[in-house]
Amino acid sequence: MSVRSALSPLLTGSLAGVLMMAVAAAAFSFMHAAIRHVSLELHPFEIAFFRVFFGFFALAPVFLRQGWAPLRTSKVKLLGIRGMLNAAAMLMFFYGLSITPLATVAALGFTAPLFATVLAMLVLGEVVRLRRWTAIVIGFAGAMVILRPGVIEVGLGPMLILGSSVVWSVALMVIKVLTRTESSVTITAYASIFLSPVCLVVALPFWAWPSLESLLWLIAIGIVGTIAQTAMNQSFKIADASAVLPVDFSKLLWAAAIGYVVFGELPDVWTWVGGAMIFSSATYIGIREARLKKEGKLPAGPPSTAVDRVPPVASPRAMGKEG
Repeated sequence: MSVRSALSPLLTGSLAGVLMMAVAAAAFSFMHAAIRHVSLELHPFEIAFFRVFFGFFALAPVFLRQGWAPLRTSKVKLLGIRGMLNAAAMLMFFYGLSITPLATVAALGFTAPLFATVLAMLVLGEVVRLRRWTAIVIGFAGAMVILRPGVIEVGLGPMLILGSSVVWSVALMVIKVLTRTESSVTITAYASIFLSPVCLVVALPFWAWPSLESLLWLIAIGIVGTIAQTAMNQSFKIADASAVLPVDFSKLLWAAAIGYVVFGELPDVWTWVGGAMIFSSATYIGIREARLKKEGKLPAGPPSTAVDRVPPVASPRAMGKEG
């Protein structure tokens, strides 16, 4: 047996998934740094519009292959609600990102699965038992460690990041309902259709035409963001959550390194402690829910770790099977 054939199961399973998640974490971190850089010239709402605008072109292969079939649905109202929620989460996140240290953004961004778990219990009637409740409490305690309300002033930026996580979690609940009847291609297509005009309208009062350098950065943000989401989604497809979720913590390491080198930001010890608490609880919840889904005790749902709040591009495999 050759070395290549012996390693092939690893390269198509856990190892490949870990590598994909590592790529996703690095790409998300670099995208956030690019957004922060461009926000020195352009308003964050305008950056959000261009992020969606350039990402929209990635849907072209879907429509070339399937025509208008992905747009046939009886759930336009629900899809529209999801689009509005998605837009609100994205705009809040981009604005918060422009005024918040990168490490703090990364740490607080891990709260999305915590809010999603609580909402799944309240909205969808999912049963959350002691172990996951304990993880949720630890995670929210970690957020308090970072924010330290009453000890230091809680800035607008961190509150926007947390607010974005809440709204994004509500959007995830709507997506879970939609996946019962709609294909991933339909959900993705309508999300992009609704996000583009909403982000444009919100950005118009702050509009300034980007310079050539900023335009290149905006294109790079769209490309790197798509790479990040594609790699993250693929990691969940080919490997167990228990293998790939721990690698997601490298977002905080990347954010701290880039923030220090590029923007002169030095995260304090509370950011590291709180971030570790949030990440540990979110990782446990993710692994636990993945096991429950395999056992059929929870319905399948989208991962809640993507933090730029942009709808992922449907994979070529999905384009061939759905619609």
